[in-house]
Amino acid sequence: MQAHPFEVWNTDEATPAPADAAAAPCLHLESGAILFFPVIPVPLAEDDRAFLLAQRQSRRAYHKNVAYRPAEDRLSGADAATPADAERLRAILRSFSREAVAFVSGFLAPYAAHLRADFASFRPVEEEGRPMRLRARNDLLHVDSFPTRPTRGGRILRFFVNINPDRPRVWRTGDGFEALAAAFRDRMPPFRPDGGIAGRALAALGLARPAYDRWMLDFHNFLKENAAFQQDCRKTRWSFPPGSAWMVFTDAVSHAVLSGRFALEQTFIVDLAGMVAPERAPLAVLRRLYGTA
Repeated sequence: MQAHPFEVWNTDEATPAPADAAAAPCLHLESGAILFFPVIPVPLAEDDRAFLLAQRQSRRAYHKNVAYRPAEDRLSGADAATPADAERLRAILRSFSREAVAFVSGFLAPYAAHLRADFASFRPVEEEGRPMRLRARNDLLHVDSFPTRPTRGGRILRFFVNINPDRPRVWRTGDGFEALAAAFRDRMPPFRPDGGIAGRALAALGLARPAYDRWMLDFHNFLKENAAFQQDCRKTRWSFPPGSAWMVFTDAVSHAVLSGRFALEQTFIVDLAGMVAPERAPLAVLRRLYGTA
């Protein structure tokens, strides 16, 4: 496999290197680090990049981003000028998704048998000053949870590429999930893996959202709606230059996007069975925190 130089950007304490070199990138990620690639490690043809940079979303567009669903080979949220443009956009995102899957499966070898590709996305809109409802805002610190796609405890790993030729994509990170969950334990509903009486009743009808995903979505919303937290929490600023890439477990690293436009992204769901340090996963943290281990 081709070597891809990367840097470990620690959002918290540095992680001791494991004896198994192949597991080192995984352990860094599971410990809350961002893995940064100064050079994009997946191919993207120059004519495809130029096509993406020419795309514009109208202000009336409903979706935050253009989404590609690899399992269905389907595009949504695009505001393409013509059907031909929409088809080309779908083809570019299909290719990017496949290349991202191939790269991540090789680079993070311990995960290869335990990850699945979720949505890919193209983000052509400037993030700074973007008018969005509060819970959809990217510029507020949060941990990720998907309202319509439960992970049932699987980890959310995201791979980003800044294709903007001139401007960095700027992020902010705060404390990790374990510290935040402990700090706000008394302000959140108890975590019950079986969902409690109401959860079990809904599950019997096939209507229940898994307890883990319900708690994580509530926590995502709580952090965004907590003005004191947003103002007073520890913050670190990161700048991802043009032509760079990075990956991070966004369910455990609180993060916000402050500025930037023209990015590609691929989301992966990684089963807990593939974790190098499963005790660091948010599900394991919640079980310890609420005594449900």
